[in-house]
Amino acid sequence: MSKCESCSQKSSCSSKEKCNYMEHKGNIKNIIGVISGKGGVGKSTCTTLLATLLRKSGYKVGVLDADITGPSIPRLFGINEKRAIIKQVGEDKAEFEPVETKTGIKVMSLNLLIPKEDDPVIWRGPMITGVLNQMYGDTNWGELDYLLIDMPPGTGDIALTVMQSINLSGMVVVSTPQDMVSMIVKKVITMAQKMNIDVMGVIENMSYIKCGSCGEKTRIFSKKPAEEHAKYLGVKLLAELPVDLDLIERMENGDIENYIVYNVEYDKIVNEII
Repeated sequence: MSKCESCSQKSSCSSKEKCNYMEHKGNIKNIIGVISGKGGVGKSTCTTLLATLLRKSGYKVGVLDADITGPSIPRLFGINEKRAIIKQVGEDKAEFEPVETKTGIKVMSLNLLIPKEDDPVIWRGPMITGVLNQMYGDTNWGELDYLLIDMPPGTGDIALTVMQSINLSGMVVVSTPQDMVSMIVKKVITMAQKMNIDVMGVIENMSYIKCGSCGEKTRIFSKKPAEEHAKYLGVKLLAELPVDLDLIERMENGDIENYIVYNVEYDKIVNEII
């Protein structure tokens, strides 16, 4: 398949000779990056949440775990004991079959390719970028309405490769309600904007805790409302998520999909990005 045939904007493109997007297998209609400038804000959690909500809405969904040195998507979905199938398709070429979750979300992650999920990846930047390119381009994605790319924090090699080489429909940014975090996240947003990537908005994670008895919300990191942080970032507020211990417990047990399917409180998030 040529780059133009795999591009979601081929019908309106006027500069096909200049296209530098990586080729990929299958037909992917929309590719959304999920990113944050800061680690520990729950970016992978939000990726898993968005993928499950999209699947719940009836879409065909895939997730590429681009956090090569810190992949966590397989464990969050409870598929960390499984391994992707590697098929030889030529003398020196291989094709990956992604692992499917309980609801049929297709996942590719380095942790699905190495023998043990807790084996460290001690690689330099060029090798990490090469592995990302291979997982994206050589995975048999099939028919997908949405592919979510869970990216590592920061503005390093992986972020640059994804923004330059993959035909993104947009990016969702994840933050937490702290001025220091907002300042670092702002760097990622500025980077995306400089590269003409559509920043769809920000999800403020760990925004508050909710009393189980009266429903009162208590902010634990900042007294500022989420709207104020979004205004500083200069993007739309997609959602503010609470510290949800039930969600955390389900993720630890690899059962996030069942929790989201039967929990309507998260449904409104997906309506902001589709």
